Amino acid sequence: MGDLPGREQFSFWVPVSVRWGDMDSYGHVNNAKYFTYCETARMAYFEAIGIDGATSQPDLGPAIVRAECNFRHQVRHPAELDIGVRTSKIGGRTFTLEYGLFHRGTDDLAADGASVCVWVDYVAEKALPIPEALIGRIRQLEDAS
Repeated sequence: MGDLPGREQFSFWVPVSVRWGDMDSYGHVNNAKYFTYCETARMAYFEAIGIDGATSQPDLGPAIVRAECNFRHQVRHPAELDIGVRTSKIGGRTFTLEYGLFHRGTDDLAADGASVCVWVDYVAEKALPIPEALIGRIRQLEDAS
């Protein structure tokens, strides 16, 4: 991600409440928790595009092969965040999700990141082409903005 993302780049949102236990001994949210927040948003996004983990083909699905996070501002409890998610790139076997973690109702970007997902056959442990139907659902969700 080059430029800092703004709220306008996202149409899919997931609210996240920062818990007291998310903080580290320095009194701010532990860096690993940001990945958990993105995971929460990613699972909601997957559900919105029809990937629910119990599909008619439970041996097929996404796997994360890369994840990154840029920490912009400290977050402390109590805080409410809005996590924006969008698919920024679709390849033959991979798609890239981008995240913007904003303080609820503001343009204050706390963090941003991305994850690259590969479509896999979990049993054969092999990457497969992303199903056209899934690509269609991703585009439909992204175009709804």
